[in-house]
Amino acid sequence: QVQLVESGGGLVQPGGSLRLSCTASGSISSRNFMAWYRQAPGKERELVARIFTGGATNYADFVKGRFTISLDDAKNTVYLQMNSLKPEDTAVYYCNARINSGYYWGKGALVTVSS
Repeated sequence: QVQLVESGGGLVQPGGSLRLSCTASGSISSRNFMAWYRQAPGKERELVARIFTGGATNYADFVKGRFTISLDDAKNTVYLQMNSLKPEDTAVYYCNARINSGYYWGKGALVTVSS
């Protein structure tokens, strides 16, 4: 059984920064990628960024230049460094991973950007 646990959400003012973390635990024999999605109220869940085990990354256009995804292989932990946050970045951020040929989701971390 694989579990993903997110941490690091909270309230931040516009222009501020936050770092989200997500750690995968359980019996892990292979990991293809880890990713961050987000879902704002009344909107569909959307991909924010993805990082593959080899290091390649994908970013949504709306976060390019502001967010950075990184991976600590030894800790099975993915990070999302979010800078220059905007009110429209307010959402629940979900960790997603393809591990052991299965897809897993975390429970989500709320990020609120407001003055």
